Amino acid sequence: MKEKYKNLPLRNGVGIIVLNKENKVFVAKRIDNPKNFWQMPQGGIDDDEDPLSAAYRELEEETSIKNVTLIEELDGTIIYELPDRLLGIVWKGKYKGQKQKWFLMRYLGNDNEINIKTNKPEFFQWKWIDLDMITEVVVDFKLHVYKELKKKVKKIIN
Repeated sequence: MKEKYKNLPLRNGVGIIVLNKENKVFVAKRIDNPKNFWQMPQGGIDDDEDPLSAAYRELEEETSIKNVTLIEELDGTIIYELPDRLLGIVWKGKYKGQKQKWFLMRYLGNDNEINIKTNKPEFFQWKWIDLDMITEVVVDFKLHVYKELKKKVKKIIN
């Protein structure tokens, strides 16, 4: 990590693993990274928010998904740090990474209710994939996050 970014704080964030009726996972491609990387919905926690409220807000802001039920709040938090190429760029250079609280949710709606063309769109494409595939499609610096999530989710749904 570049010396001048070492002392930057981590951003407090949330992530949401959304499962459909077949236990497939919602993933989407970011507008700002059109390469073949997919991610689950995630984002920052506002000052006046608890993590679960932030998770519901982020999910709706990014995907228009409201029709979910909470399966489980995953234990602990997971940290990732940005690679040097993104330090000072992402989050206007205020953070060196994220400390995330993750939630597992069941989507109860129909696919036609999902709309990523939101007020401030972050994604340009979405799909449902097998849980085992999440580690195949994620950007490199979040791979350890998705490996840990895959393990935790398997314990819950099996």
